[in-house]
Amino acid sequence: HLVESGGGLVQAGDSLRLSCAASDQPPGPLTMAWFRQAPGKDRNFVAALTTSGNTDYADSVKGRFTISRDNAKDTVYLQMNSLKPEDTAVYYCAAKFFGISRLRSMYTYWGQGTQVTVSS
Repeated sequence: HLVESGGGLVQAGDSLRLSCAASDQPPGPLTMAWFRQAPGKDRNFVAALTTSGNTDYADSVKGRFTISRDNAKDTVYLQMNSLKPEDTAVYYCAAKFFGISRLRSMYTYWGQGTQVTVSS
């Protein structure tokens, strides 16, 4: 069970931090990831983080977004800086066991999403 929070309406250049709280997850090395879906577009990979600390970022967010996790709180974060209007989307938290992947189909668990809107 994944629950996202932290979305909202911001201006271009602003920062926002999304949170994803995990509960009732089966034990095991969960890779956590963020995807996003803009209106009329596919759900695309944003960032991922393994339990060993390996990360991967989409080129469009590299250098601006940072994924992190607090294992004690079973929470993963997405710090988004220098936001752009093209970052506007519903952001989804996802989880999978073992390894890192950019493929949506590889992720087993999904949250309901949180809306991020960036005005110009």
